Amino acid sequence: MTVIESPAHAAASAPDGLPMPRRFWAIVTLMVSLAISALDVTMANVALPAIAADLGIEPRKVVWVMIAYNVTMLVTLLPLSALAERVGFRRMFVVGISLFMFWAVAVALSNSFTMLMVARTIQAVGTSMLMCMFGGMVRNIYPASQLGFGISLNSLIVSVMAVLGPTLGAFIIEWLSWQWMFFLYIPACIATYFGVRFLPDVPRVSRPFDWLACGLSALALGLFVIGLDLLLSATSWALVALLVAAIAGVLLYQRSRVQDAPVVPLDLLRVKPVAYAVGASAAVFAGQTTAFVAFPFYLISVLGYGYAEIGILMGGWAIGSAIMAPVSGYLSDRYPVAVLCGIGATFSAGGLIWILLMPEGASLVSTWMPMLVGGLGFGFFQSPNNRAMLAGAPRHRSAAAGGLQATTRVFGQSVGTALAAVAFQAGGPYGASVAIGVGITLALSALVINIVRHFDPSAGLDA
Repeated sequence: MTVIESPAHAAASAPDGLPMPRRFWAIVTLMVSLAISALDVTMANVALPAIAADLGIEPRKVVWVMIAYNVTMLVTLLPLSALAERVGFRRMFVVGISLFMFWAVAVALSNSFTMLMVARTIQAVGTSMLMCMFGGMVRNIYPASQLGFGISLNSLIVSVMAVLGPTLGAFIIEWLSWQWMFFLYIPACIATYFGVRFLPDVPRVSRPFDWLACGLSALALGLFVIGLDLLLSATSWALVALLVAAIAGVLLYQRSRVQDAPVVPLDLLRVKPVAYAVGASAAVFAGQTTAFVAFPFYLISVLGYGYAEIGILMGGWAIGSAIMAPVSGYLSDRYPVAVLCGIGATFSAGGLIWILLMPEGASLVSTWMPMLVGGLGFGFFQSPNNRAMLAGAPRHRSAAAGGLQATTRVFGQSVGTALAAVAFQAGGPYGASVAIGVGITLALSALVINIVRHFDPSAGLDA
């Protein structure tokens, strides 16, 4: 019978990371699962036109496959991280990787829009099961002295997949078919089964699972993003969605604030380093996503580039992130978090401002440089901010911290997409420029958060 440790005893008795060689194999298992979950998002988006043509789906309709995938992850990450605390990381990992693999095959075998939507949505639940644990796994795999390195390695994998995903997906579609994008996950998923036994043993909590809080959380997060997206196109429905989201949020807060380990980890948000990290992360991811939605339109209509050149230019941002992630991870163990994150947010905003100042007809190299600068800033920001978010939480709440980290990222990306849609509708012919301006504002707001964090003596973690 499994013994459930108390939080206090778990915190006192928990080892500082895994011993070698178990740590090595746990890292390999984590990296493989992180790579396929990150790759899935970028590759699948490239496949949407091919899927629409093959299954006879209207392009405007097939986009809902992507929307359903993102919203499903957003509303399930926090409940699943709470569930992981109760069933254990290893069980959750096996269920998550199994759902991901089996329903990826179902996506590949889909012959209708309905089957595709169902399969992709359930696959998103599997992805969410994995993503909600990545932060908690890093917290328990690496010793405290190497936590920054572990987080930077995660960021590096995500950045590399962001570069490889569209290219790899395009080659698979060109040489094989879009179905093979999903079949190719099978060997990687099977390989992770052999690494499950090396994953960390995280003490479980014995409290009952709060189904009502899960429902309220889904309503608050999901309807907020949907309402924001519909704000100008269907204002009445948008206001109803935002009102219901607000009511659900208030009820969720009232229910969660008196609980020790709530589904929505308000107990962690009362920890200053975690709260600052969550606010800054949401702002940066929302800003980057808003700009990324606008980039193709801006680069084509304003700067006059073609589609092939757009891929090269946007790849500069991902390359910058990949280069800087390990550097900032090394520095995050040695210098104040707020200073490093402030520098990163400044460079991200600077890169976006530089892009807006580029003249029409500028050379490819000259426009690639501000993209690289923006990516360097984003990569410089991620590792120290994630370190503050994960290290600020007690070890027995590492699953909740990991879920909070993933939810903040997905929430920021979802809000950024909605804000881009609002900017395009409000800005008319200047919509792309307005959207990039929104991205700049959000990046600068992350800078302000880090300035406040630096001068707040209660921020902790060498703020």
